[in-house]
This record gives sequence, structure tokens and C-alpha cells, in this order.
Amino acid sequence: MGKQVDLNDIPIFVAVARAGTLNAAAKELHVPTSTVSRALTRLEERIGLMLIQRSPKGLLMTDAGRGYLPACKRGLRTLRDGGEALRMQNDDPRGLIRISCPLSLARDVLAPVLLHFIKEHPKLRIEIEPCSSGWDREPREDVDVFFKLRTPKDSSKRVRFYPGTARGIFASPEYLSEFGTPNGPMQLATHRCIGSGLWKLTKGSNTVVPEIEFHVVASDPGIHLTLAMKGAGIAVLPVWMAMRPEVGDQLCPVLPDWKPAPISVCVLSSGPTKLNPKVRFFFAFLDRYFGTELDPRLGKNRTKDLFTDLHLPVTAGP
Repeated sequence: MGKQVDLNDIPIFVAVARAGTLNAAAKELHVPTSTVSRALTRLEERIGLMLIQRSPKGLLMTDAGRGYLPACKRGLRTLRDGGEALRMQNDDPRGLIRISCPLSLARDVLAPVLLHFIKEHPKLRIEIEPCSSGWDREPREDVDVFFKLRTPKDSSKRVRFYPGTARGIFASPEYLSEFGTPNGPMQLATHRCIGSGLWKLTKGSNTVVPEIEFHVVASDPGIHLTLAMKGAGIAVLPVWMAMRPEVGDQLCPVLPDWKPAPISVCVLSSGPTKLNPKVRFFFAFLDRYFGTELDPRLGKNRTKDLFTDLHLPVTAGP
């Protein structure tokens, strides 16, 4: 074997062998006859053997050509089969989608709707790996979809944004009866508070960050909800969580004019989603639910009361 073969010359050789003449092969391939001739000559030069003998009376396949032809046909058939398999994968993807997601988001948003996704795409499997909502590192390369509750400042991944979650300040009637209701955000520092991080509270153009020493530190809002309902203290909660029917009158709004910063939701993935069918289908599915009338968190409430940034751009990043 001589130089590296140009694979584009292989189907031309097969077409010539099938058609019997250069002109017929050119018509079949919709290219000039000179293109067919050059491709055949180039292929023979690179493998170092004559494949087809040209003469005024026509073309004659050489022994080398007859021996080479079946391998070329098998190769083209394999490529066609591979292309068909890829087209099927693009239209009906299969395999495993690895998802890394904060526990609260997995439990309260993904779990209630995943059955619909599984029914629509039965050949796809889902693996959910819970992570901390405050986890700020880049996801592993084997993770297809990585949910974050804060937008990364710098990431090599593509970032897909979803509506944020509005939050409020809540406590049980029992707690407020025993310890009183704060009259302003700075009084929160004198109360039992449940949560983590900083509570950035906004009222109109005013923003304050009370200095709070938490009595219970936890990152899962489900824990905050349970403790607040039992009278353990004041908590910042997603509004949808505090308005669930099962909560009923067990919680009261505290400082309702002061709004905590909403929870921003984004998803990280690697590479263009159009080149990754399983992730593309999963994102299309999420788009139908997150922050829409089908969102399982909505209940009987309105989207504008529970979610923020309903019209922000969907994707960004490299």
C-alpha cells in the first residue's frame, strides 16, 4: 500500500465498476467525467496498483480491482449502516443520562415529572446523583446534566437558564406568639433563624443583609420547612413550598414587604446540545415544565407569584 487513500475516491471506484464506463459513472454520481477519471487515477497511484484498465474498447477490471472491489463495497455498506444507526439515535436516542442535582430539586421538581419523560423515551435511562445546593465546582466529565442553584461566575460548560424561584420569610404562629414578630429585617438577628449563607433582603430600592447567627444551619429547604412548621424558628423558604396545601395555616409570612433574593436555577452541559441527542431531548422536556403551567411546584398558584425571570434567554457559554 502506498500513500494514505482518500476515502472520497472509494465510492467513485465502486460506481465505475458498477456502471462499466467513466461517463456512466459520472452521470450516476452527478459529477463531470474528468472528476471520475482523476479520482480513479489518484486511488490507483495511492495504493500502487492498477484497478481498471482503460482502452478504446472500454474498461477492463484487473485482478487487483476484482480483489479490491468487495472490500470497498463492504466498507461503504458499513458506513451506510453506521450513518443509519446515528440517524436513528438522533431521532430516538438511547443510553444513559447522568444527572447531578441538588436533593431538593431532584425530589420536588424532577421526580414528579420524570415518569412522563420515561414514557416518551423508553430507551433512555436516568441516573440521578444528589449534590449539595452550594457545591460550586465544575461537574465531572461523565455527568451529562448538572443543575446549579446559582449561576457560575466562570465555567467551560454551556449554561442553560431556567426561571428562578421566588422566596419569602416564614415562621409558625406558635413561634411568633412566643417570641414576637420582627418589625424590620435587622431584628432578625435577635431571633432564632434557620438556614445558611447570607439573607439579602430587598424592599423597593433598599437592600439589607442582617447579621444572623443561625440556630440551625442546613442547605436543604425541606429541612428549613419542617423546622419552621414545628416552631423552631424563622426561615427563608421558596414561596411555592410555604404555599403547599399540606402546609395550610402552619406558617405565617414574616416581613412580607422584604423579599429575599430568589433562587436562580441553571443547568450545565458539555458541548452543543444539538450534537448530543439524549441531552437535547431532556432539555426540551424540561422546557415544558420548569417555570410553566405544568411545573409540579405550581399547584393552584400563578407562575408569576412563584417564579422570577420567566422570559430570560435559555442558553449561554461556549
